[in-house]
Amino acid sequence: MAFIDGTVVNVALPALQSSLSATVVDVQWVVEAYSLTLSAFLLMGGALGDRYGRRRIFVVGVALFSFASAWCGASANIRQLILARALQGIGAALLVPGSLAIISASFRDEDRGRAIGTWSGFTAITAAIGPVIGGWLIEHISWRMVFFINLPLAIIVLLISFYRVPESRDEKDRERLDWLGALVVTIGLGSLVYGLIESSRLGFGHVAVLTALIGGAALLLAFLFVEARARNPMLPLTLFRSPDFAGANLLTLLLYSALGGTLFFLPLNLIQVQRYSATAAGASLLPFVLIMFFLSRWSGGLVQRYGAKLPLVIGPIIAATGFALFIVPGVGADYWTKVSPAIAVLGIGMAVSVAPLTTTVMNAVPRNRVGVASGINNAVSRAAALLAIAVLGIVMLNAFNRSLDQHLSKVQMPATTQHSLDDQRINLAAATLPKEIAPSMHEMLRNAIDESFVHGFRTVTLIGAGLALASAVASLLFISGHPKSRQDP
Repeated sequence: MAFIDGTVVNVALPALQSSLSATVVDVQWVVEAYSLTLSAFLLMGGALGDRYGRRRIFVVGVALFSFASAWCGASANIRQLILARALQGIGAALLVPGSLAIISASFRDEDRGRAIGTWSGFTAITAAIGPVIGGWLIEHISWRMVFFINLPLAIIVLLISFYRVPESRDEKDRERLDWLGALVVTIGLGSLVYGLIESSRLGFGHVAVLTALIGGAALLLAFLFVEARARNPMLPLTLFRSPDFAGANLLTLLLYSALGGTLFFLPLNLIQVQRYSATAAGASLLPFVLIMFFLSRWSGGLVQRYGAKLPLVIGPIIAATGFALFIVPGVGADYWTKVSPAIAVLGIGMAVSVAPLTTTVMNAVPRNRVGVASGINNAVSRAAALLAIAVLGIVMLNAFNRSLDQHLSKVQMPATTQHSLDDQRINLAAATLPKEIAPSMHEMLRNAIDESFVHGFRTVTLIGAGLALASAVASLLFISGHPKSRQDP
């Protein structure tokens, strides 16, 4: 459910812009509201599972996620949708770490890598099916159905959970939960993301933006001090004494920043610039997720055979190549020759990386801390995408505006048309042009907008390639070179 939601909503963004009269900043918030609460409460979700029962908290998360999905589908305006997405993120924060913690608590060390690989594969296949079905629903029924498809899935998941999933918990954990830490990190991340996103609309010099950025950074720094002094911290800083754990989370931060930023703008490119249908845009990621599905179980066994370092260096390098290949497609690019190679190479790189990365995180901590470890790693990946979309949104808008200015400097147009176009810049490729302009002028301006968006998208993906290469360096420096099992207390 969570992985379908993470991919299919991006395909719905152009429809949201059109249906709810939303700007790019608004649809950023649709994605970011979910990512914000998910990132902030993932740590608490893992700790709650360890203490009160991993299956119990998982089931609560599924129920809350389902309720919020129904609210998303019924939202009357963009503000309601953003609020519902925030609640949906809290539900996901309870169910995502619970799924991995249940696996880690239920399998022996020698079987855990392949079990996690199987988990990765099935999340990949559902992530593949979701955008295709979601794209068809958007095209033929409504974007609202993208959220309603979670409801039948939730019923199935709840039945499986009650009848087939064993309960497990950390019997020694009787400490108070770290609610102060959860509050501080939520407000800190929220303030930082607000400042970054709204800077596109208000500018960095605006008092609200400056206050949010400075306050958010200060609160995140305060969060580390709170955790260092808490009796039972949601983010146990002692876990980062393990080079494997610290290195794996640094890799996650860098690699998932690249992935989150790219996958946010890719559907906008395909639908608004390349003129793909929503169904075709949803199906465009099939090579990525199918490769993840077929290779994840195999890659899960690589740690046992070769250690974690080799796949966690090679995988991100392959992924960096995939990000770089996105500079090839221009306006009107053929999918099979220009777009799909980048998606396929990126899929291979992520398939080689994901299962060994997750296995490394789980094996680096004692068994009674697997829920917290899973929550931390998932929180890092979600926070990476959260911050990347906010930061790369600024990069995208600036690159788009620079390119558009260059194109418009060669065009003579009435002042009223110029003002109308300037007001639409915040919508990027969804910018609407005045109806009264001549067809030739309309075509020229539309081409300038499309070319400018492609320029911005190429800038974003090149940054993504650099981040992926940096994650490979992080693996080389921090991840141990030989297979090893978890060190239990």
